Amino acid sequence: MPNLPLPRPRLRRGVPGSAVLPRDVESAADPEIIESSGLRWIHIEEPRLAHREWLEKNFNFHPLDFEDVYSRNQRPKLDSYDDYIFIVLQFPIFEKATGRLLSAELDLFIGPDYLITLPDTPLPPLSAMFERLKTREDLREQNFSKGSGYLLYKIVDTNVDSSFPMLRKMGNKLDRLEDDIFEGRSSEIVRELSNAKQEIINFRKIVRPQRAVLRDLERTKQRYLAEELEIYFDDISDAAERIWDTLENYKEVVEALESTNESVLSHQLNDSFRILTAASVIILPLTLIASIYGMNVPVPGEGTPYAFWLILGLMAAMLVVLVVVFRRRGWL
Repeated sequence: MPNLPLPRPRLRRGVPGSAVLPRDVESAADPEIIESSGLRWIHIEEPRLAHREWLEKNFNFHPLDFEDVYSRNQRPKLDSYDDYIFIVLQFPIFEKATGRLLSAELDLFIGPDYLITLPDTPLPPLSAMFERLKTREDLREQNFSKGSGYLLYKIVDTNVDSSFPMLRKMGNKLDRLEDDIFEGRSSEIVRELSNAKQEIINFRKIVRPQRAVLRDLERTKQRYLAEELEIYFDDISDAAERIWDTLENYKEVVEALESTNESVLSHQLNDSFRILTAASVIILPLTLIASIYGMNVPVPGEGTPYAFWLILGLMAAMLVVLVVVFRRRGWL
């Protein structure tokens, strides 16, 4: 997006070094704000209409950026203006209630002396980081004293790194599924294989478009993104590439496991058909004999006392012979 000439975003100042917003500003929409070294981090979780009114009152951001914040299913992107950058990122989160991997959107406004985070759903790593900086003055001074660009790096890096524990769990799950296949539980893990494949697909949908945004962020040159921060954002891009490479590997693994499991199930089904076919062939001559002697026409031996036992003996002998033949040929 081309740079648009907008007035410099303004923010009401509080007491330098304070970790909370003054009461007259806080009462507007209750955004959480911490401050140190002339830098403020404004954190608005699940922004509502009242928060938009507060932001429009205190900042002169472009109206399209506000629309992006309050719209759903935005793709990751980076819009650079004269005095601030607007960033949309997405991170995977695991929903315990449904056991599904979901996407959480994080919108950020970054300027020379402020950083605003607006996650559309709670992001545990981001919330934990905000609480640590809110309660510990030493950490707040350490992270805020290097400017808004470094604070942006810490926020993005923390959320990107949170993907690695999820990837490890997915890898352990794939290893367990592989063991289950070769231990004869193929029919029991079909649904689990499908769920694992869906998780990988969802993860890839989140990570893939974000790689380009992180590379753009690495190349962005603003006075609050100093040149010495290039190596930090390069580290984030490397982490994103490692995540993508791991997902590519998992994709190949789960597809191979699915193919192997289908082969095992097909082999088991073929064994069942083979046994049923052999049993049908064995019973066929016995059924033929019984059908012949069950016809309502005169047959040899009819009415004699020994005919019934002779027929039973003949059928038993044929059954034994057929079973022996089928066993030796490996059909049973």
